[in-house]
Amino acid sequence: MNFLSIFDVIGPNMIGPSSSHTAGAVSMALLARKMLPEPVKKVVFTLYGSFAKTYHGHGTDRALLGGILGFSTDDPRIRDAFSLAEEFGVEYEYVIDEKTVTDHPNTADIAMTGNNGYELTVRGESIGGGKIKIVRIGNIDVEFTGEYSTLIIRQLDIPGIVAHISQCLSNHNVNIAFMRLFREDKGATAYMVVESDERIPETILSEIKSNPHVRELMLVQI
Repeated sequence: MNFLSIFDVIGPNMIGPSSSHTAGAVSMALLARKMLPEPVKKVVFTLYGSFAKTYHGHGTDRALLGGILGFSTDDPRIRDAFSLAEEFGVEYEYVIDEKTVTDHPNTADIAMTGNNGYELTVRGESIGGGKIKIVRIGNIDVEFTGEYSTLIIRQLDIPGIVAHISQCLSNHNVNIAFMRLFREDKGATAYMVVESDERIPETILSEIKSNPHVRELMLVQI
């Protein structure tokens, strides 16, 4: 059973009228930004469900862009996200999709391009009270919240990789809160998501990457 605290009911400190449509949107985009290994040059937001219907009136457009610019939910600069994006040289676009049915009504795809051409697309859901989930990276379904320090590992789905990563985590005394494996298909690309309630040491990255079947690492610290 999941219990709600008074803070879950009240919601986060925030700019904007809605914890789901504004605060959640900021948090979703901010988490996506942290996953990109270089500054964002361009971002395309595809909005679904209620996001697509009310994005302008509830400030979801500004909120998403504010998160990409690195603003937290209570940052007053969110109100000026459009002009600040232009000032920072960040291109942005909104695509409204009212036909596709998603698992959650407050859903957005965030397709980012970095200054050096790195591309990453993630799907996020704003699930209420300012809380969010990342539910897709590229074409692979995943699930994590950003409430913990999170290590995301893109790898080949072959025997021995999970054991290698687990040994590296043990070597660095990482206290694991959650560890999940998500895969595209047997033997294809997979993502392992490791969440810890303490900072994950960056020194672990080179050790994990020493395995030739590890393709990419993303580390998001709380």
